[in-house]
Amino acid sequence: MFDLAPHPAAPIKRSKPSENYKLAPDRWLPPPLEEDHKIYLVELTGDGDPANAKSWTVPRKLWTAVVFGFDTLVASWGSSVYSAAVGPVSQEFGVSRIVALLGLTLYICGFATGPLAFAPLSELYGRKWPVTGACFIFTCFMFAAATAKNFQTLMLTRFFSGVFASCPLAVVGSAFNDLFGNEMRGIAIAAFSALVFLGPFISLITEYITSIIGALAFVLDLVVLEETYLKTILQKRAAQIRVETGNFAIHHVSEQEIIDFNDLHNKHLFLPLKLLFREPIVFLITIYTAFIYGILYLFLEAYPVVFTTYRGIRPALATLPNVGLIVGVLIGCGIVIAFEPRYNKKLKANNNLPVPEERLLPMMVGATVFPIGLFWFAWTGNYPSIHWIVPTLSGLLTGAGIMTIFLQALNFLIDAYLMVAASAIAANTFLRSFFGAGSPLFASQMFNNLGVEWAGSLLGFLAVAFWPIPFLFYIYGERLRKMSSYAPTDMGKKGGEGSEDEESKSD
Repeated sequence: MFDLAPHPAAPIKRSKPSENYKLAPDRWLPPPLEEDHKIYLVELTGDGDPANAKSWTVPRKLWTAVVFGFDTLVASWGSSVYSAAVGPVSQEFGVSRIVALLGLTLYICGFATGPLAFAPLSELYGRKWPVTGACFIFTCFMFAAATAKNFQTLMLTRFFSGVFASCPLAVVGSAFNDLFGNEMRGIAIAAFSALVFLGPFISLITEYITSIIGALAFVLDLVVLEETYLKTILQKRAAQIRVETGNFAIHHVSEQEIIDFNDLHNKHLFLPLKLLFREPIVFLITIYTAFIYGILYLFLEAYPVVFTTYRGIRPALATLPNVGLIVGVLIGCGIVIAFEPRYNKKLKANNNLPVPEERLLPMMVGATVFPIGLFWFAWTGNYPSIHWIVPTLSGLLTGAGIMTIFLQALNFLIDAYLMVAASAIAANTFLRSFFGAGSPLFASQMFNNLGVEWAGSLLGFLAVAFWPIPFLFYIYGERLRKMSSYAPTDMGKKGGEGSEDEESKSD
């Protein structure tokens, strides 16, 4: 497709024109280039090429990461900002509290559906414009939710807000992979995951405030955010060189791909689902994080039940015990960062190639303390004779467990499925979001009917059942990756569908 304008210095080889390539009334397909076509490929010019976001200066990386992180915070903030309004919405529109909770559930259902499109789009067209466009539409729907005059409008706008808010959740992890090398990626993803979990715990404000913050995020995306995806940057460079030189043979290798509907459908849009149901690593890690994510949103309803209904604390103060969870999330970040020197040592010993299984060590810690926190909360939350600070402190272990499990699951998936990382994360987001969407609907009934002790204990027993997963993958993970067509186990082996040469080179 790039032989339409051969280089002026190229030898001319005449061939019989074909009716299939008639270009004008009196012109046919020109002679093909005889030289090696690779000389017209636009590639990285060296280790310091600015097209590689990993070579950017630290301030430039951090500024881009902060904007991406702010998008993530706004998206997760919007998920639970509605929870404080469930009672007023129920009264305003004359529906039951369970029905009113659909505003929270539908938003998280949007989280599940959006990544199936946004992750492949980010691998086709880059990170900036999917995130920027999604942020603009998210902001519009949030304003529509704030001004909704009937319950149906509120529910529809909440759902579509969630669809477009899911874009940073699916894309930002891969953008951090663009920006940071293997040694720094763990810390960067730690910051990303902290924003995913802190957003729901600190977002008890209003839809209007969320809309305004979303508008600010859109402006930052539009004006400040830089593209980080290597393929997209090199495509843009190739297009600029073609225009400036008039040599239309100049191109990036990805521009040789002709993507028809079937290819887009099977190779890109269905890739997250293929990874989810064909890859045991993706499936089991996703089931585990789905359980964790479900507990996150279940606690948004369970904490008010425990501290208001059973302990008689005023609703305005019943959210203060969330501080224990918030501090626990930060402790979880610290645990992950503390393991980074060990990971970097293993990385260097492996010729700077990712060592996914080493990401699982903090996850083992989290998997151990998480059920302890759940049992602690279950057997201290229901007794007014026990000071309220005791069940609140259980959040230190619960929050740390949530953070380390979720964070290292993402790091493990990114390291294991480096070249289709966005689709692997999208698969994870897809399934876990359905768990998060459903859990608030039964939280009140669960804790009221089973009692705090046994409702919390049920969650604790499930956490114990999931406990072996990181240990098993630490032992058998490499063996499973060698059986995968998507997960590279060495530099010579590219991932399957969707793999990209430039990403493997950059890492």
